[in-house]
Amino acid sequence: MNNKITTLLLLLFFAFSFQSCKDDNKDNTTPPTSILGDASKAYLSGAVPSLDIQIDYITGFKPTNQTIVNLKNFLSARLNKPGGISVSLREIPSPQNSKYTIEQIRTLETQNRTVSSSLSTMSAYVIYLDNDYIESQGNQVVLGIAYSSTSFAIFEKTIKSLSGGLGEPSETTLESAVTQHEFGHLLGLVNTGTPITSNHHDEANGAHCTNNDCLMHYSIQTGTSLGNLLGGNIPDLDIDCIRDLQANGGK
Repeated sequence: MNNKITTLLLLLFFAFSFQSCKDDNKDNTTPPTSILGDASKAYLSGAVPSLDIQIDYITGFKPTNQTIVNLKNFLSARLNKPGGISVSLREIPSPQNSKYTIEQIRTLETQNRTVSSSLSTMSAYVIYLDNDYIESQGNQVVLGIAYSSTSFAIFEKTIKSLSGGLGEPSETTLESAVTQHEFGHLLGLVNTGTPITSNHHDEANGAHCTNNDCLMHYSIQTGTSLGNLLGGNIPDLDIDCIRDLQANGGK
């Protein structure tokens, strides 16, 4: 009984928070900077039966169709969403930033996000950008970043520069891996909203998995193990990450 009450209160909290987000967007204020992983249980469980994903992309930096298919398949395998998962794509103009800060990304979300969550539908906002992250320098790059409980950005220009060439993974493979990795952070992996059920948290590298072959290994976010993606192999979640999701309401 207590668990049911707790779940209901959590869902009511998110419904209120995300409705506020929708209203704030109309007022052109900053999107919520809610803690990453706070929405993990609502994403994973069937208590909120549907998921609505808004994908914005800067002109010329649209993700491939197969990347979207791969994302939906990944989420369908791990989320209890009997009402279905929908994805909408929209092209937006470039703000002409030479590099992106978190604040600039949040501003774009404020200006463009239209999806919001309710007791029946969870939402997520994804944006594919036309330049690098401010902290990317030389060989030390960031390919994606989850910056709130329902939002993440993909640095598509950086991905394009590291894919499609000789000895490099295809654009779809790298793009898919990074997109799924960042959504994994919204689901609370690793140990950020979804508690770990075994000792696989790579604390030295943030919210990542110790298994080199896991989708949630830090190298997916930083592009340091691109050789593992050759041949079109998109890493899966390892058994430890899967068990974490299952214990928090997922499949």
